[in-house]
Amino acid sequence: MMELENKQLIKLPGLIDPHVHFRTPGWEYKENWKTAAKASIKGGYTTVFDMPNTIPPTVTEIALVEKKALIDKQLKEAGIPLRYYLYFGADKYHLNEIKKIKGQVIGIKVFMGCSTGGLVIDDDESLHAIFKIAAEENMLVAVHAEDEQRLKENAKKFEGPQPYSIHSKIRDESAAFLAVEKAIHLVRLYGTRLYILHVSTHQEIDLIAQAKKEGLPVFAETTPHHLFLNNLDYQNLQGKAVMNPPLRSPEHQMALFSGIKSGIIDTIGSDHAPHTLEEKAKAYGDCPSGVPGIETTLPLLFEAYHQNLLSLDNIVDLTSRRAKTIFNLADCPDDYVLVDLSLAKKVEDKLLSTKCQWSPFAGRLLRGWPVTTVLKGHMYDLNKL
Repeated sequence: MMELENKQLIKLPGLIDPHVHFRTPGWEYKENWKTAAKASIKGGYTTVFDMPNTIPPTVTEIALVEKKALIDKQLKEAGIPLRYYLYFGADKYHLNEIKKIKGQVIGIKVFMGCSTGGLVIDDDESLHAIFKIAAEENMLVAVHAEDEQRLKENAKKFEGPQPYSIHSKIRDESAAFLAVEKAIHLVRLYGTRLYILHVSTHQEIDLIAQAKKEGLPVFAETTPHHLFLNNLDYQNLQGKAVMNPPLRSPEHQMALFSGIKSGIIDTIGSDHAPHTLEEKAKAYGDCPSGVPGIETTLPLLFEAYHQNLLSLDNIVDLTSRRAKTIFNLADCPDDYVLVDLSLAKKVEDKLLSTKCQWSPFAGRLLRGWPVTTVLKGHMYDLNKL
């Protein structure tokens, strides 16, 4: 991290996004790697980790090989050599595939509660098997930590047409707490390296803090939408505010910032999960969960810096330094991003490169935007991209 004389430019390492859904294969009408690579570069990101809940899901070695071929083709067409890693999806019917793909993926993704795509591990026997295999193979497990049984029980309480805000009650804090508690218990049993995705509650932070105090290999990610949106935003955003896990109260938001400051939260993943505007306008129950975010994460963090909520060191930790350590990534000196701290502009849907062309942060004035991204030594002027 260094300051440059011209304007108020800050030089950061190329950003790492450990959590994206670029929708290939199967959902290219929402996003593909041509549009997503451009969006990544505009956001200052040079490395991304893509999730396995596609069509078909990445739960076999064959599906993994085919997915990589599609991605490489699309990146070549885009002319953007984005660095990427893939997660392998845990599926109870394909657990024998995990050992085959060791060394080919960044980790194993476990959905403890249903989300987009239908992948879910909702039985203890399969969960134990996955954590045991991962420990034996020295592979990291990344969990979407929401307890499926709790989600089903809550859903039964709210039948019939419901407002979008009911999402936060169905997928409540207890669902997250129960799943994180179970995942950490499995770490104690097997010694598995655990990465907890999109932490959104103070209860999760308390559990993770205790695990770290014990010296367990447990790491935590939060997201820009959980840091910068809360459950009061349903009123204006409607279906655009629906995501998994859901938006929480302002008290949980502040707990996340405290978790960053204390080092309990390690990383920020955009959880870039685009859907079309038409899909997000559907009634609750038919409206899919997920929001785009890779282009706005860094400006949001710098706005928080201007508001004295985060330090520059916090931002570097969240966007690159910690991820390199957790995922054993080599330094890439040819990757960096220049950020103009003094540049203030509003988020505009029409200027976004993501294929879905909308943001839950549209209209927000943010101070501190990336202006140049350098990837593998190639410089991208973001004003011209």
